[in-house]
Amino acid sequence: MKSGKVSGNVLKRSVLGRIGKRDEEAVNGAGLGKDCAVFPSVGESSLVSCVQEAVLGGTAEASVTLAELIQKCANNLAAGGAVPLAVMIVLFLPEDSEETLLRSLMEEAEEKCRELSIEIAGGQSRITGAVSAPVGTVTGYGKPFPDNYQNKKAEPGQDVILSKWIGLQGTAMLAKHSRERLRERYPAYFVEEAEGFGRYLSVLPEAAAAVKYGVCAMHDASEGGIFGALWELAEGAGIGLQIDMRKIPLRQETVEVCECCNVNPYELMSGGCLVMTAEDGFGLVQALAAEGIPAAAVGKVTAGKERILRNGEEIRYLNRPERDGIYGCCERQSLLPPDGGCDRMSVKDSRP
Repeated sequence: MKSGKVSGNVLKRSVLGRIGKRDEEAVNGAGLGKDCAVFPSVGESSLVSCVQEAVLGGTAEASVTLAELIQKCANNLAAGGAVPLAVMIVLFLPEDSEETLLRSLMEEAEEKCRELSIEIAGGQSRITGAVSAPVGTVTGYGKPFPDNYQNKKAEPGQDVILSKWIGLQGTAMLAKHSRERLRERYPAYFVEEAEGFGRYLSVLPEAAAAVKYGVCAMHDASEGGIFGALWELAEGAGIGLQIDMRKIPLRQETVEVCECCNVNPYELMSGGCLVMTAEDGFGLVQALAAEGIPAAAVGKVTAGKERILRNGEEIRYLNRPERDGIYGCCERQSLLPPDGGCDRMSVKDSRP
């Protein structure tokens, strides 16, 4: 198998097809597009948990930081309808690691947790010859939002809403990875702005605002891009979609970086974008705007299994998500292809 997120087919065959629900106390368990498990406890409280893991550091294959891993875990909790409370961190470090590496990782983790107002509840640090680069696992715990929200399935007739913009996380990663090449084509301030998209990665504010408004379903976009997130939402709920490509919010920095790096922005890591469904999508957009959060209604949930993408008169179908474009970009080594286009759908052709 190739590096990156395991495909939906493999997940169904070898993971979900091999496990079952044994505890009736579990309200939500493992499933496609489900990033959290919910367990009722004493009284009216309940526990929500999620797990994230990744290779840490700036290797050619991945450049995820421990702070980004903690943020992703917090985003999963928020999309599952919970306020993040604490994390447990497990680190596997190569045998040639110095103590300074462990110290810097924990300082990074503490800074991010302080920013998110969550605790580091525990964990483990292990030196092992089984890894050649640091590997981190973050388990997050939270409690449901106070508005009695339960993450429901998306249902036909609801509007589909996206917060902020797609491709934020991937744009920041690509801009850092290919800084010099980009500066040959664009002004330094433009590249620095793209690198700084990491400041938009939290979806906690929009999740909280959406719950107050009465959102129906939420799913945070991440690896696989917005195409992957929409497919997971639809497949998990067993519904169809009608999406207007021209309404999908996309920053110009993302357009330019993807053109330069030969990556499809719709298949690029989109941490920071929350996918939501609501009975009144335009009302939800207005509620988010009142909180200073940009959002856009991009389509409808439909009956059946057809997931349609419209771009003016052009119609295509949403397929099972491909491997995130950032992996192919790193593997190609050269970030500036001869034709300057994207792998599958031109960025310019996808814009109004």
